[in-house]
Amino acid sequence: MLSPSFLIPPRFFDAPMVHSTSDARSYLWNRENYSKQRRFVDIWSFILRLSFERWRFNKAWSYPSGITDEAKASRLRKIAVDVRETLLDLGPTFIKVGQLFSSRADLFPSEFVDELSKLQDQVPAFSYDQVVSIVEADLGKPINVLYRHFDPIPLAAASLGQVHRAQLLTGEEVVVKVQRPGLKKLFAIDLEILKGITRYFQNHPDWGQGRDWMGIYDECCKILWEEIDYLNEGRNADLFRRNFRDESWVKVPRVYWRYASPRTLTLEYLPGIKISHYDAIEAAGLDRKKIAKLSAQAYLQQILEGGFFHADPHPGNLAVSPEGGLIFYDFGMMGQMKSLTREKLMGTFFGIAQKDADRVVESLVDLGALVPTSDLGSVRRSVQFMLDNFMDKPFESQSVGAISDDLYEIAYGQPFRFPATFTFVMRAFSTLEGVGRGLDPDFNFMEVAKPFAMKLMSNENPSGNSGSLFDELSRQAMQVSNSAFGLPRRVEDALDKLERGDLKVRVQSSETDRLLRKLSGVNLGINYTLLVCTFTLSATILLVNQLYWVAIVVSLMAVSSAIILSRQLIKVDKLDRLP
Repeated sequence: MLSPSFLIPPRFFDAPMVHSTSDARSYLWNRENYSKQRRFVDIWSFILRLSFERWRFNKAWSYPSGITDEAKASRLRKIAVDVRETLLDLGPTFIKVGQLFSSRADLFPSEFVDELSKLQDQVPAFSYDQVVSIVEADLGKPINVLYRHFDPIPLAAASLGQVHRAQLLTGEEVVVKVQRPGLKKLFAIDLEILKGITRYFQNHPDWGQGRDWMGIYDECCKILWEEIDYLNEGRNADLFRRNFRDESWVKVPRVYWRYASPRTLTLEYLPGIKISHYDAIEAAGLDRKKIAKLSAQAYLQQILEGGFFHADPHPGNLAVSPEGGLIFYDFGMMGQMKSLTREKLMGTFFGIAQKDADRVVESLVDLGALVPTSDLGSVRRSVQFMLDNFMDKPFESQSVGAISDDLYEIAYGQPFRFPATFTFVMRAFSTLEGVGRGLDPDFNFMEVAKPFAMKLMSNENPSGNSGSLFDELSRQAMQVSNSAFGLPRRVEDALDKLERGDLKVRVQSSETDRLLRKLSGVNLGINYTLLVCTFTLSATILLVNQLYWVAIVVSLMAVSSAIILSRQLIKVDKLDRLP
């Protein structure tokens, strides 16, 4: 039996401590009424500061000790830390956006992803008077009529809301989740400003290429609005519990719908040991290896069997019951994988298993994870390189984290457009693999996944004898038939591109490229020569007319132009020496 000292309250947020309400004044966003103009200035100031840092990142003059790889890496880490701290200062909208982007290594450098993964919801709790006001306004009765007891001290507080322990009049122990005052108004203001920023990114000549920023913005909006609708969270919890009704080792808090509203949610009180409290689990006499395996198994069942899965399974949302089962909390962020999407993912899976880069690329295009540009040759070569060099180990010895890191490294800078569902799954797999290894140093997520993969493969190939000559001939025939059936579509696509003028033929000549660069350099040199002559002549005239200070300024401009001219001539000379 578990002693009370090992029990922790349910964690609906990743907020390990509750700040006092007296600290709330230090957060400019922590209020019920917001100034749209002030938010506009604060948010755009951050974006412009970040743009300036990006602009000067590759400028040699901005590195006092010289520009080196180490100096650039150090500066990138400092910028990433500043971004994380600024997102915390900007409040709930940006904390949640930052947490969503912490899984988007296809969009941002790894330094930014690492820092955003550290983004925690450690914000002050709002006052008990505000809690009472919201509960009574939404449920239509005084709080002492609704609950026999309501603890004024929250169990946990986060940017979106906080959780209080309570007791119903019928005696059931519950927790009440209450939304932060003014949150919807803040979201509306921030998301409107973010829409303008997104358009700026989409139209940027460098940042907008190959990126669907508006699509990413729409995805974020959908996720954020769903997460602050507590009725939607209650429905998610009910569906999740029904999906696991036959599994006694999975527990989900029951929703008390009579005490629920868009801003208030009353749930069954299910205490347990936080899954990352490894010493407490061991002290309770529970099998850590079994718990690690169950956590992975539960998630694989969600994705591969039901398709409805928990999109944020971090240790704060997962606990261990006194009997050694799993308790899930916080159903605001859920993912839905339709059967058609699962079938397309299977195409990717079998392409990886067969080390067929063409099939992997084609399935990624079908999934919408890869933009079908005119030239996918570089993407195909990168995928083939990954398959040849990183997939040579047995399936059960692979690491989810390593695979996702390699995949995102290939995707960064390429025309990938991973949907939110895909990034949620990869982040969840990596998180659960880390938790599993904390529970059991020998844990391997892929080993748990192997039976599920074998089941899927047997569904794809029911004969079960993949090594026979007949099966090999069948597989080859299937590939030929697929190619034959797909040929008319490919021809039609090529003709459509030709009619629209989208069909491009790329011819590259190193000698032509070198001559063009040299010609461009010579033109720039001529321009700077004219500037040097103009400034020198102007300075001479000013000096003759005894306008000394103005002459000095113009002379300095002439010297600067001369320095740039000399550097340009050195570049042209280097082009001449190239073989």
